[in-house]
Amino acid sequence: MREQMEFKTESKRLLDLMIHSIYTNKEIFLRELISNASDAIDKYHLTSLTDDSLEKTNEYEIHLEVDKKHRKVKISDNGIGMTYDELINNLGTIAKSGTLEFLQKFKEKELKDTDLIGQFGVGFYSSFMVAKKVQVVTKSPYSEVAYKWISEGEESFTIEETTKESRGTEITLTLRKNEEGEDYDQFLEAYKIRSLVKKYSDYVKYPITMEEEKSVPVLDEEGNEVEGKYDTVTENTTINSQTPIWNKAKSDVTDEDLNEFYKSTYYDYDNPLFTLWNNIEGALTYKSLVFIPEKAPYNLYSEKYEKGLQLYAKDVFVMDKCKELVPDYLRFIKGVVVSQDLSLNISREILQKNHQLTKIAQNLEKKILSELEKTLKNDREKYAKFFKEFGVNLKYGVYDNFGEKKELLQDLLLFQTANKDDVITLKEYVEAMPKGQDAIYYGSASSKSAIKVSPQMDLIKSKGFDVLVFTDEIDEFMIQILHEYDKKPFKSINQGDLNILDEEEKKTIEDLENENKTLLEALQEILKDEVSDVKLSTRLTDSPVCLVSGEGLSFEMEKVMNQMPGDKKMKADKILEINPKHELFKAIENVYLDSKEDLADFATVLYNQALLIEGLPVKDPVAFSNKMVALMIRAAKKQNGETA
Repeated sequence: MREQMEFKTESKRLLDLMIHSIYTNKEIFLRELISNASDAIDKYHLTSLTDDSLEKTNEYEIHLEVDKKHRKVKISDNGIGMTYDELINNLGTIAKSGTLEFLQKFKEKELKDTDLIGQFGVGFYSSFMVAKKVQVVTKSPYSEVAYKWISEGEESFTIEETTKESRGTEITLTLRKNEEGEDYDQFLEAYKIRSLVKKYSDYVKYPITMEEEKSVPVLDEEGNEVEGKYDTVTENTTINSQTPIWNKAKSDVTDEDLNEFYKSTYYDYDNPLFTLWNNIEGALTYKSLVFIPEKAPYNLYSEKYEKGLQLYAKDVFVMDKCKELVPDYLRFIKGVVVSQDLSLNISREILQKNHQLTKIAQNLEKKILSELEKTLKNDREKYAKFFKEFGVNLKYGVYDNFGEKKELLQDLLLFQTANKDDVITLKEYVEAMPKGQDAIYYGSASSKSAIKVSPQMDLIKSKGFDVLVFTDEIDEFMIQILHEYDKKPFKSINQGDLNILDEEEKKTIEDLENENKTLLEALQEILKDEVSDVKLSTRLTDSPVCLVSGEGLSFEMEKVMNQMPGDKKMKADKILEINPKHELFKAIENVYLDSKEDLADFATVLYNQALLIEGLPVKDPVAFSNKMVALMIRAAKKQNGETA
């Protein structure tokens, strides 16, 4: 006898929501049905441990069939099955969690290690995203009768008695026809079904099988192959791996196994530089297998790059890029996290905000930083290789969120310096500081060689101080957040006063500035649109001239800020410094005394020369060149006694 029943009002609403809103990715219907089949087998196996009336077995299977001609996909299992009442409760009332009720019963019996996937009776309804009709045939070991449940996912469903020889459940989907923008035919292809199993359910612990046609040679009466003749046979083949690498004992897994898993999973040609394998148990229970690539992905810094780790709930794939597990500065890591007790929403697609996920992310971050610290200490060459590829990310981590992570990351930073061949840490820089050095000096340029020859290095060299070389755009932003290290302030050689002259040297410069006050004011007036000040330098010993920025925005930060979108351009204060000990300054003094009308040309040439030394663009290269030529011609004529 067939009974027709109406879905409850709230169930109708939820069904419509699930089909049209919650599940945005239609292919996950297979994951949900396989997960429910695995749940059903778990239930049978655990129940059989305490119920002597049930057959004891370890032969379990989830079987998939595709009938392309009739547009059907079947998923069957030999699990617990359902009674009539369970069909009504689990499938007639959506979000009635049979698994949760089952677990509650077993908690009362104090059974452990149930290892169930999720809420049976919820993900099942994802079937209607791809199916116009769903049929469930099921038999429970506690029922003498099997039942057939049929629905088209609208107002009602039917239940009737049927025949089924063995326990378990068979779910048959009759797929929809293709619509505009929706390809349902793909789910009738065996290769597509296999690929979905590989993607979502490869690590379900029970064998997932499909029949596959294979070509075999024909044998003669004596058992020899007949040349050129083949038969087609059908074999039941297991298509999932069942045991993921992270569930194996570490002693059974070689480095080669881990490298092959990494390369095949993340499509990399190189072995990973780091592999971190953790199995955490306690209040927070999870497994993780995290890799740091040997080389940065080509698109690591593009907008299209997505950070995140693969997430599994009880070995069932949930999410490919769980970004909540990875801080931005570690966006290059790859790997897997498997948790037994994460709270998922009803679609298993999106993680609800929960403290477990936050704790896992924090724990992973600590494990990774601890491994990097250990490597920096014990294997400098390997760490330097890592830092060359990903150091800019750690620098970003120092700068991000107003320096929230600077204490964690500052000792992991490596820097080139002007005086040393090898990169060093901030701690090593401070330990090597000579007596009398009170600040950590740094310079920004396109390369180390550019820093070494920059005029701002004159006085630093004479004092025997070393200088950190900044070549990354993030460097100066990072250093503003760090501000100091080991109570030593950071000081740019390209900015402000270095404050390293003794009192006698300072007095000498002050006297010279007073003596040449009118000359400096005249130069300032000529260059008023370009520089905020012209002064005698306390940092130059050999070079004739240099440009430095005032306190605040540096030249390097100006470049970076002005590359960003927007009409408002930032401008650093430019200060022109002249070396009072250089012959060029004496020449300018003579020009000012003898021919004030030529001073403007000299000032402009001097300023543009400083721009070039600093690596900044000259506004009008043609005009600069013409002035240089004119000055050379006048100098030559003057030397020859001609009228300029």
